[in-house]
Amino acid sequence: MDAVAIFFAKYSGYVLLLILAFIFLRNTKKSWRVIAQVAVASLLARGIITEVIRWIWPRLRPFVENNVNLLLSHEANASFPSGHAAFYFALTTIVYFYNKKIGILFFAVSFLMGIARVFVGVHWPSDILAGAFIGIISSWLIVRILKKI
Repeated sequence: MDAVAIFFAKYSGYVLLLILAFIFLRNTKKSWRVIAQVAVASLLARGIITEVIRWIWPRLRPFVENNVNLLLSHEANASFPSGHAAFYFALTTIVYFYNKKIGILFFAVSFLMGIARVFVGVHWPSDILAGAFIGIISSWLIVRILKKI
């Protein structure tokens, strides 16, 4: 079980990025629109909103507060909200808007990644929920704004 959790917590995001590259990096206008929206939504979710919240409320990670053995090495920086969840749920939501079947697969992997990051001891469940919410809302906003342009 530990190996599965470590895989999902650490490596499943790379699998999603590879799938995204293989599926959407065709030389079509739609593909580049998807990639641009993923980039903007992920930057908004992970690079801006998550970092502002972490700066305002620097919540300790579970392994710092509980002094537990980690399954995955990680810095003792702020944990709320989860940057991984914000990034990958932003990516996943954009993919879902363009391809529902692949989007559902991405949501399943992102969900398992979030659970795994709690399991390995680097996040609280509320970190994952907040990160997922930020990622989904960021993507929804970007898609709505870019449809009007």
